Amino acid sequence: MIKKLVSHGNSAALIIDKPILQLLKVDIDTAFEITTDGKNLIISPVEDAKREKKFRATLEKVNKGHGKTLKKLAG
Repeated sequence: MIKKLVSHGNSAALIIDKPILQLLKVDIDTAFEITTDGKNLIISPVEDAKREKKFRATLEKVNKGHGKTLKKLAG
């Protein structure tokens, strides 16, 4: 697939088609890390923050429901 940059205010934007977003399991709210090897542009979704937030929420839910039992098992 060949794409061209489009004008976006004083910047240039690259439009990513919906099928590619779905394949990568990313959406409009996904943060991306942009790097280069000096020749190529490398765009990688940043999942750590999103994943960490979801993990912390799940951990809190488990601790609320089963915290006492988990402490007994650990002790």
